[in-house]
Amino acid sequence: MKILLIEDEAKLVSIIQRDLTAEGHEISVALDGTTGLDMAIKMDFQLIILDIMLPGINGIEVCRRLRQANQNAAILMLTALGTTENVVVGLDSGADDYMVKPFSLAELNARIRTLARRNSNLTQPANVIQIADLVINGDEKSVKRGDKTIDLTATEYRLLEFLAKNKNHMLSRIEILEHVWNIDFNMGTNVVDVYINYLRKKVDKDFDNKLIHTVIGMGYILKNNAA
Repeated sequence: MKILLIEDEAKLVSIIQRDLTAEGHEISVALDGTTGLDMAIKMDFQLIILDIMLPGINGIEVCRRLRQANQNAAILMLTALGTTENVVVGLDSGADDYMVKPFSLAELNARIRTLARRNSNLTQPANVIQIADLVINGDEKSVKRGDKTIDLTATEYRLLEFLAKNKNHMLSRIEILEHVWNIDFNMGTNVVDVYINYLRKKVDKDFDNKLIHTVIGMGYILKNNAA
C-alpha cells in the first residue's frame, strides 16, 4: 500500500517507516499537520497514519479537512490520547480506525491489513435494506425514515448498517466493536453506547415506532416491534 505517515516524533517515525517498508509498503512521511495535509490532498495514498498532537494543524483538523475534500484514503489515528471522548472525536472527524500509544508493530500491521480489506470491498454493490419505514441504501450510503433523510457520520452509518444486516438478532458490544470498528477496544470503554445514543437521536427520536432496542446486560438489537 502507499501510506502517508504524519507524525512528529522522529524516533517513532523511524521505527514505523522501517517496519512498514519491510512489510512491502511504500511510505511517505510528513512531520507536521500542514505538510501532511498538503501531501494527502496532492498525492494519491491508500492509507494515512495520523497523529493528533502535531505542529501546525492538529490531526483532528487534518482529518476533517481531508474528508471535506472528499479524500477517500483510509485514515488510522495513532495517538497517546486514549479516553472515550478522544476516540469518539477522532472517529467523528472521519477516521476509520484509532490506535492508542504505546502499541505493538504486530497490531499496527493487523489494523493496516484490516483497513486494506475494508477498502477493497468499497466498490462492491450493496443491497437496499428496509426495516419498517427505515431504508438504508448501501450503494448511495444514504438513510431515510419515511420521508425524512437522516444524515449520519461514516461511523454511525457503519453501525446502523451492521445492526440492520443482523435485524432481529441481539448483538453484543464485543461483536459490534469487532465488526463496525474492526478493533479491540478495552471493554471498559462506552464507545458503543455513545454511538447507539447518537443513532437513537437521529433514527428513533421523532418516531413512535422505536427500532433500536437495548437487551439489558447483553447488547443491542434492531427490530420492528410494530410488525
